[in-house]
Amino acid sequence: MITVVGSLNMDLVVQTTHIPRVGETVLARDLRYVEGGKGANQTLAAARLGGEVSMIGAVGKDEMGDRLIAALAADSVDVSGIKRSSEASGMALITVDAKGNNAITVISGANHDVSVRDLQQHEDKIASSSIVLAQLECPLDLVTEAMLLAKKHACISVLNPAPAQALPQDLLSLVDILTPNETELQILSGLGTDTLAECQAAGEKLMAGGIKSLIVTLGSKGCYYMDSKESIFYPSYEVKMTDSTAAGDCFNGALVAALSRGKSLPEAIDFAMKASAISVTRPGAQPSIPTLADMENFDLWYEDRRLDK
Repeated sequence: MITVVGSLNMDLVVQTTHIPRVGETVLARDLRYVEGGKGANQTLAAARLGGEVSMIGAVGKDEMGDRLIAALAADSVDVSGIKRSSEASGMALITVDAKGNNAITVISGANHDVSVRDLQQHEDKIASSSIVLAQLECPLDLVTEAMLLAKKHACISVLNPAPAQALPQDLLSLVDILTPNETELQILSGLGTDTLAECQAAGEKLMAGGIKSLIVTLGSKGCYYMDSKESIFYPSYEVKMTDSTAAGDCFNGALVAALSRGKSLPEAIDFAMKASAISVTRPGAQPSIPTLADMENFDLWYEDRRLDK
């Protein structure tokens, strides 16, 4: 079992030729409402890719909240830990350019109405889990409590430190696997992350604080794994990108799904890389996330879409 503690947002997505600069107006053809939020995206990815998953979070008592819960329930997620808040459901305004890059503004709403007490009321879910996964779109004290409960019940604690922000050492020391991107690693460590050597130095600084292992996602370049014994670079499966909105969330969900199914960490990382490659070729957040059936045909799928072909 995997327990995800995190956010649920309704994504308002517009496609433009380019992301506007300060003071610039650009035209978009349409507006799409797509279920999202880092927590919900990672939950859905873990469920679609073979994990048994429960989620703890909050949505509003509104139509968007109904849709967000229904989307997870449709993929067999245990949604009994999702609170119905008097706050409006969270939203994210997402602009996607012609190359698939994005800019995102998040309106937290109900996501900031989940308390430590709410989490403790669902401690049984964590007690029956082997992995606890969290992100940073919810209050920091909630994330810290999730990591503490993971330790209490001997779960693997995984933290995706996004959106980027500095974190206290007492939280980082609770994390078994930290999964920052380059920007997040830079903010957490205070060091440069432009090269693999710089990423390694930044990662070593974080691991000195107690983190057991680190996976730095590098976008289209791949990812970099570090622990106290080794450092390994995993190149990406290069494909033509349509929309990168949920690529990191897909990676995290796929990673914990594979670990929960008994895969080794190197196998889980490769599995997550493949899932992310599929996701960036599809528009939207949750609609882009692949299934286990997609993964079983990955080699044939990739052969037709690889950039170096």
